[in-house]
Amino acid sequence: MRFSSRAFLRMPLPLLGALALCSGLLLQPSAHAADLRVGFMPGPYRDAFTQGIEPQLKTQGYTVKYIEFSQGVQPNDAVERGQIDANIFQHTLYLNATNKQQGFDLVPVVQVPTPPMGLYSQRHQSLGTVPDGATVTLPADPVNAARALNILAAIGWVTLKPGVSPLSVSERDVVNNPKRLKLVPLEAAQAPRSLADADIAAVQGNFAVASGLKLTDALKLEDMTPPYVNVVAVKRGNENAKFAKDIAAAYQSPEFQRFFKANPTWAGYRLPDYFSQ
Repeated sequence: MRFSSRAFLRMPLPLLGALALCSGLLLQPSAHAADLRVGFMPGPYRDAFTQGIEPQLKTQGYTVKYIEFSQGVQPNDAVERGQIDANIFQHTLYLNATNKQQGFDLVPVVQVPTPPMGLYSQRHQSLGTVPDGATVTLPADPVNAARALNILAAIGWVTLKPGVSPLSVSERDVVNNPKRLKLVPLEAAQAPRSLADADIAAVQGNFAVASGLKLTDALKLEDMTPPYVNVVAVKRGNENAKFAKDIAAAYQSPEFQRFFKANPTWAGYRLPDYFSQ
C-alpha cells in the first residue's frame, strides 16, 4: 500500500505507530544516556553521520544505534514519543508543518550539509531542448511542491500567485504556464522512477542521491535558502542536553568539514553557513 506525503501528515498518531511496528520498528527508549538512537530516511544523511559524526561521538563514550524509516512523519513521531533521540531527514519548514499538524514539539539543533532539489531528465540533455507541453513530475506535499515550482519559476517556465504560503502551495497556484507544462504531483520518493515516463522530474536531493542520480547531472539545481537546509531535530527540552550539543559540535568541527569537502560523492551539496569557505 502506498500513501502520499499529505496522507501521512493527516494520519492519527496511533496509526503511524502501527505502521512503524509493521515495518519492524519496535522502538523502545534508550537504555542509558550514552546510547544514542538516531533516525533516518533513505538518502545520504546516514552515510555522512556514520563516517563523519559517529567516530567523534564514539571517542566521547556514545554508542550509536541507527533506525531507518520509510515514510514521511514517522521519524518525527518517534522523536516525539522518546523512542529515538534525534532524527536527520528534514528541513525546518517540514519540521514546523508536522509540529503544527500533528501536535509535535520538536526543534532543530544544527543544520547539516544538504543536497538540493533539482530538475532531472533521461530524455533531454539541457533545459533548452525541453519542448512545450512537456510532462513535469513534482512532489505532492505542499512544502516540497513549492520548492519545485520555484525552480520552474526561476527559469521562466511558470509564474506563481504572489504571496502563496509555502505550506499550502500546489500546482493549482500556477497563474501562468507559457510552456503549457503538464504538472503531475506524486509522492516525493517516486520521483526518480518517474524519469522513465516524464520529460522532467523535480527530485528532492536525498531521493536523488539514494537512487544514484548525481547532483552535478541535474539540468537545474534549486538556489537553496536556509529554511530548506536540513537539520538535526530533537524533542523540545533536549536541545540543551549534552547529546544534542555533542552532535552539533561534531557537525561544526573542522574535522567534519574537512572530511565532507574532501569527498567527491558530496559535490553540489548546500553547505551550512558554519562551514568555512
